[in-house]
Amino acid sequence: MLNIQEKLRIAVLVSKAAFQFIQGASPSDYTVPAEVKAAGFEICGDELGSIVEGHDVKKLKLHGGVNGIAEKLSTSTTSGLSTDNDLLNRRQEIYGINKFAESELRSFWIFVWEALHDMTLMILGMCAFVSLAVGIATEGWPKGAHDGLGIVASILLVVFVTATSDYRQSLQFRDLDKEKKKITIQVTRNGFRQKLSIYDLLPGDIVHLAIGDQVPADGLFISGFSVLIDESSLTGESEPVMASSENPYMLSGTKIQDGSCKMLVTTVGMRTQWGKLMATLSEGGDDETPLQVKLNGVATIIGKIGLAFAVVTFAVLVQGLFSRKCREESHWIWNGDEALELLEYFAVAVTIVVVAVPEGLPLAVTLSLAFAMKKMMNDKALVRHLAACETMGSATTICSDKTGTLTTNHMTVVKSCICMNIKELGQSDKASGFCSDIPAPSVKLLLQSIFNNTGGEVVTSKDGKLEILGTPTESALLEFALSLGGDFQEERQSVKLIKVEPFNSTKKRMGVVVELPEGGLRAHTKGASEIVLAACDKVINSKGEVVDLDEASLNHLKVTIDQFASEALRTLCLAYMDLQNGFSPDNPIPISGYTCIAIVGIKDPVRPGVKESVAVCRSAGITVRMVTGDNINTAKAIARECGILTDDGIAIEGPDFREKKQDELLGLIPKIQVMARSSPLDKHTLVKHLRTTFGEVVAVTGDGTNDAPALHEADIGLAMGIAGTEVAKESADVIILDDNFSTIVTVAKWGRSVYINIQKFVQFQLTVNVVALIVNFSSACLTGSAPLTAVQLLWVNMIMDTLGALALATEPPKDELMKRSPVGRKGNFISNVMWRNILGQSLYQFTVIWYLQAKGKEMFDLEGEDSDLVLNTLIFNAFVFCQAFNEISSREMEQINVFKGILDNFVFVAVLGSTVIFQIIIVEFLGTFANTTPLTSKQWFLSVLIGFVGMPIAAILKIIPV
Repeated sequence: MLNIQEKLRIAVLVSKAAFQFIQGASPSDYTVPAEVKAAGFEICGDELGSIVEGHDVKKLKLHGGVNGIAEKLSTSTTSGLSTDNDLLNRRQEIYGINKFAESELRSFWIFVWEALHDMTLMILGMCAFVSLAVGIATEGWPKGAHDGLGIVASILLVVFVTATSDYRQSLQFRDLDKEKKKITIQVTRNGFRQKLSIYDLLPGDIVHLAIGDQVPADGLFISGFSVLIDESSLTGESEPVMASSENPYMLSGTKIQDGSCKMLVTTVGMRTQWGKLMATLSEGGDDETPLQVKLNGVATIIGKIGLAFAVVTFAVLVQGLFSRKCREESHWIWNGDEALELLEYFAVAVTIVVVAVPEGLPLAVTLSLAFAMKKMMNDKALVRHLAACETMGSATTICSDKTGTLTTNHMTVVKSCICMNIKELGQSDKASGFCSDIPAPSVKLLLQSIFNNTGGEVVTSKDGKLEILGTPTESALLEFALSLGGDFQEERQSVKLIKVEPFNSTKKRMGVVVELPEGGLRAHTKGASEIVLAACDKVINSKGEVVDLDEASLNHLKVTIDQFASEALRTLCLAYMDLQNGFSPDNPIPISGYTCIAIVGIKDPVRPGVKESVAVCRSAGITVRMVTGDNINTAKAIARECGILTDDGIAIEGPDFREKKQDELLGLIPKIQVMARSSPLDKHTLVKHLRTTFGEVVAVTGDGTNDAPALHEADIGLAMGIAGTEVAKESADVIILDDNFSTIVTVAKWGRSVYINIQKFVQFQLTVNVVALIVNFSSACLTGSAPLTAVQLLWVNMIMDTLGALALATEPPKDELMKRSPVGRKGNFISNVMWRNILGQSLYQFTVIWYLQAKGKEMFDLEGEDSDLVLNTLIFNAFVFCQAFNEISSREMEQINVFKGILDNFVFVAVLGSTVIFQIIIVEFLGTFANTTPLTSKQWFLSVLIGFVGMPIAAILKIIPV
């Protein structure tokens, strides 16, 4: 069966072929529709779609190229759309909105219909139908309908509770899905650059895209540098496509792999190629998580055991009936009562299967995960995949980025080495004080380097203030240049950009070539200090003169870099080089022969609470490792400040790590606490080795464009990303919305809570399973009748499945969870502690119920025709209260105090209260349907007492070591 990726690839190829066929077969004349013309535009949405989607060169030329299309869309490639509401509304009416048609929300009744398709419920429904037919035929209405209607009522109760749970869950996931899709993009409107939701984009908008961004709509390339587009999400092809003036077509859903550009939006929403393709594909829900798969296996095994018990129980009951009839020599004569009795035996057998099959296990997992996802959203963590919660609970190692995760991501230049002199940047009188003893030409050269060789921008906001746009590092440098009295717009307009090579994590540098006002070409480069300094053979001295970089000067600069790094400063080196006139934009920017202008030290303070969070992780058995592209001294200083680097830990650089052999890595990797100057591939390799050695690993990426996809493909336990670039967000399993390492600890706590809650629920459910199975089976074998009827077992099934899942799977996490070792997912899910609690509690409940069955009539002086009914009601009541109190005991598997925080969990209290209220109604008022009879106060007291005694027994069991 074709997967979605393959379907998309085929659909794209077919779409392109169709457009090429149409292009070759149809005339080039184009008539503007009247309504489009009336709205003030010269081109319709379908025509725009055919140009971009079909990569139609002829049509694009026919309409005057990109500038011609912009004119026909009544927009400007420099100032963008007008923000006049009437004009925007008119544009929206003609071209539509940038939203995809969502699949219709399934109604509650659809979930009811799906719940009715449960095989065991369908069999019980058939039993109810036959029971009604035989009962009414033999005993008339309404007496003969009681048993059948009782089963029908129970089935409907199960169906509606299940449907309500599933429906609420679908609403919850829909809300989470909306959160996932909240994406903003930078656009120019009315001449001002601003952030806008992708849903508000319209044809004619000018969108600014940079490395890591997702293309939000179909459009045309206006201008940019070195733009590579990853179209694998559409075509499945891994080779990136170059976008340029010659090939300006850009499709929504693709990603900017390299470079930056401006794009003219042409087609939005369902008219884009992505929109059309998504309309042909049905969106699948989340796959089952590993824990759900594991528990489904457990449920299958238990179900098979239950089926065997049910078959034997039915055989024993039928054999008892036949034996009785043989003794009475009436085996050839059957009446309606005996037919109903046979049907009741079948219903009991089916209901044993219902009780035995713990369908609540996967439900409990889903409920617990959905509950955790919702709560984590409040704690600024957006979980994109259910399985991520589980993985977090089993995490043994966290590999974290430094910038923006451990640190604040608000960078400031605090030190610099210009003209070989180290200077601190003061907080006041910056321009005159800082530049007083630096030659003016050197300052001018520095400003030229910063303002031109940048991926950021300085713009004027609507209120006339200067606003810096770009990454934190770029913003810090631009802020520094502005503080020295520089003018961004003036500098940019005085030179002409010839070539741009954007920064990427492999090269660890970026560069530009500019044409100077006085003529001639100059290359500027900046990046990791060691790398850029290695490319320099000259330096500007204290007099502002360019001199050879001798050994003494080189050592001075290296010592300066190390000194800055030891103070936890991130260092960057800026350099330039005058080029010969023969340089062509097609040539790569030179990689050596530069003159060092300056080295700057950028401070990125450690976030508040990080040190405490790292300590919590350590006490929880989780090792935190820092992986960064920074200089090793900077990395070590920050790691020590965070409490990550300890005396017995190792700090290593990426290049050294790469050279290690496999056998060396095995001994080295467990001790690595810091990896500096690392590439995404280094992080990828480290994570894979850690995962093999220690099990679950959480890798936290910053806004690193290349990190997140590489990690996602590395089969790591879990990828987290801060709310940075769209590629990082798309590739991450969990998005940290507040960029805070402390949030990761919160996610770890919730992950552990999910795992523990499921274990609590399984312990509770298996206890009910064991007791219900053994009681009915043994009673049927020894006495020829089952004390718990089909309707009663259905109610017990409801308590242990849906209600139990709601109560125990929604317990909030406790701080104690972070004081124990990680829960290994490879180990046995049902622990020895759980088996101790299950078997001990089951033994108590079984003993009490058997004693009631054997001696109950004597204890309560029960005589007459109703004695069996009263006794069976008493047994049923005691059994249910055993489960109610056992539910409270199951809140803690090892702690004796099970009441701590119980009132804080509203869901638990509501479920427990509902169980007791419904039990009273069933016993006192639904006798004819549930085969019960009202009990005396003494009998009620004993039922509750039997259930309550289970709690001290559970406490005693917890003292027994396992």
